[in-house]
Amino acid sequence: MTEAKKTGIKKIVLAYSGGLDTSAIIPWLKEHYDNCEVVAFVANIGQSAEDLDGVEQKALNSGASSCYVVDLREEFIKDFVYPVLKSGALYEGKYLLGTSMARPIIAKAQVELALKVGADALAHGATGKGNDQVRFEGTYTALAPQLKVIAPWREWELRSREALLDYLKVRNIPTTASLEKIYSRDENAWHISTEGGVLESPWNQSNADCWVWTADPQEAPDQPELVTVTIKAGEVTGVNGKALSPYNCLNALNELGAKHGIGRIDIIENRLVGMKSRGCYETPGGTIMMAALRGLEEIILDRDSFKWRQQIGLEMSYVVYDGRWFAPLRKSIQAAADSLAEEVSGEVVLKLYKGQVTAIQKQSANSLYSEEFATFGEDDVYDHSHAGGFIRLYSLSSRIRALKAQK
Repeated sequence: MTEAKKTGIKKIVLAYSGGLDTSAIIPWLKEHYDNCEVVAFVANIGQSAEDLDGVEQKALNSGASSCYVVDLREEFIKDFVYPVLKSGALYEGKYLLGTSMARPIIAKAQVELALKVGADALAHGATGKGNDQVRFEGTYTALAPQLKVIAPWREWELRSREALLDYLKVRNIPTTASLEKIYSRDENAWHISTEGGVLESPWNQSNADCWVWTADPQEAPDQPELVTVTIKAGEVTGVNGKALSPYNCLNALNELGAKHGIGRIDIIENRLVGMKSRGCYETPGGTIMMAALRGLEEIILDRDSFKWRQQIGLEMSYVVYDGRWFAPLRKSIQAAADSLAEEVSGEVVLKLYKGQVTAIQKQSANSLYSEEFATFGEDDVYDHSHAGGFIRLYSLSSRIRALKAQK
């Protein structure tokens, strides 16, 4: 008895990209699941027009019964990126979580389509080595545990690019992929990542081919450029005085940041599955947004609140990276981040120059910064003698310990 008859799968919704892997997955699913119907789902989260061009026909040519392309760009930035941005999350101190935030919205929309068309199963093209399998399947489980999950990379015998190309060739399925592809890339509105090739050795320096969006900082304009970012309750709402949607705010800042070489990182990160991997990530607009928000927090949040926000950001980075978007823990952390962000409103002017972004002007109606108190000049609002009593109480335990030691 075949596996298909055992499972009784009749319709599968596949997270489809149009690339080599998912093009091979469609016929493989039909062959191994008793010629079941495969519905291709494509999420438009801001990847290049080239990636989306002709994607529906590609899916049909590979054997899909239909292909749905869903525009998730605004929802992705507003409901997934902005909440994480409020928390200040940076995975391992560097990574702005571009792929990590994208997977749950893709999987969520995939589940919604599967329920709509009456599918029995969900499938994805993530490998058994990476984090994305956890992110996809964690979302599937949280939203539709009754649907079967199929992960071909954990089942099939195809283990190389050559094998995938041969598999499609034998079946007369056209593909634009070739053996010349060196790097693995993931792109959305927030970032683009590059892995593989020369990056597989940590001793190799990244070269020009490892960077796609951003100018080389050394070749960026010799004159700095200023940009004004407007923020309301922890969310970017305008650029240079113009009110824009979250997605369009990001687009505007991506263009400016890329021009000045902003947002490049070369990182070796710890994957959830236990291995280390290296990637070059470009997040120009996101890096500017992060700098603007952190700059505004400096004048608005008190010391304890800022410390708490840092702790929230650290916890959020692991929760999002680990694919627990729909877990109660993420919602709880988010509630704390939203609470702190309520007062984070104002304007920040940032200087962009050769790969660096610096917040140089900050203003807010909620600012706790007081020139009267902070001045090094003469003032009549602060009594220096009050500090003595504060220090005596603050160091009381040290005083008691020292007196006991003397006895």
